[in-house]
Amino acid sequence: MLMRTDPFRELDRLTHQFLGSTGTWSRPTPMPLDAYRTGDEYVISFDLPGVDPEAIDIDVERNMLTVKAERRPRHESEEVKWELSERPLGVFSRQVMLSDILDPEGISADYDTGVLTLRIPVAEKAKPRKVAISRSDSRKQIQA
Repeated sequence: MLMRTDPFRELDRLTHQFLGSTGTWSRPTPMPLDAYRTGDEYVISFDLPGVDPEAIDIDVERNMLTVKAERRPRHESEEVKWELSERPLGVFSRQVMLSDILDPEGISADYDTGVLTLRIPVAEKAKPRKVAISRSDSRKQIQA
């Protein structure tokens, strides 16, 4: 179970889209994600095309998962004359509150073709289990 923690994300996205601003470490741009459960794990996929895997930072503090990434320009030379630049540069960040039913110690991460995929296992204590019923064959007689 995942809970959103950024109610103004859509407003920020629209502001960045219309004003063309890029993210900084103090004011990062949000990144899109998909989240779903499959079996005994939750999967969260973040779109980070063009980001070097070395520029991705994943932290878990208590139940707060934070993903930060930075996309830098490929050509920082004085000789390059940009004709068009629509791909956002700068810092991207997203925080996701993890439910108590998840095990943050077991998180695994994979980065492939511009998508960062995190797999978070469901905690053992939250998995469904059968409760055995004991049967007592000895009956006690109550005397009045």
